[in-house]
Amino acid sequence: MTVQPIRLFGDPVLRTAADPVVDFDKELRGLVRDLTETMRDEGGAGLAAPQLGVGLRVFAFDVDDVVGHIVNPVLAFPDDEEQDGPEGCLSIPGIYIDTKRRQNVVATGFNEHGDPVRLVGTGLMARCVQHETDHLDGVLFLDRLDSAGRKEAMKQIRAAEWYDAGKPPVVKDSPHGRGIFGRGL
Repeated sequence: MTVQPIRLFGDPVLRTAADPVVDFDKELRGLVRDLTETMRDEGGAGLAAPQLGVGLRVFAFDVDDVVGHIVNPVLAFPDDEEQDGPEGCLSIPGIYIDTKRRQNVVATGFNEHGDPVRLVGTGLMARCVQHETDHLDGVLFLDRLDSAGRKEAMKQIRAAEWYDAGKPPVVKDSPHGRGIFGRGL
């Protein structure tokens, strides 16, 4: 297990959709260990492979003493209930902005050995699963904010010590159309 450097906002890998995992091999198991170790070292609730510069659909999570990972996740929402609260990202350190997400989620996918897994999450776990799955699609939580939230986030990012003004970041509009998705979910 090795703690890896986390890619920061502005790195193009964070804006690139990850490829599905097809080989459930030793390399994948090493990636899952690296994700878990790096996430824990940074004190995060989740970490997706693109944040380590790896374009594969896998993420690790550690929420409310539930630690795990999901490969090739597919999300379903059992209802329309929403939550709105502070959200941050290890790739955008120190920035926390209220972000709308679904309150409940069901994630299906696989473990590192290719066995099917199903995770039912609510609250913080649901937020984490949606956030990390977004990373796999090249979407950042900033993309889910309304224009006032994006403006505030960009102000904070530009003032952050880690921000490199020489690499202007790209903030995309939500890829999910209108309705609750257009406002940030």
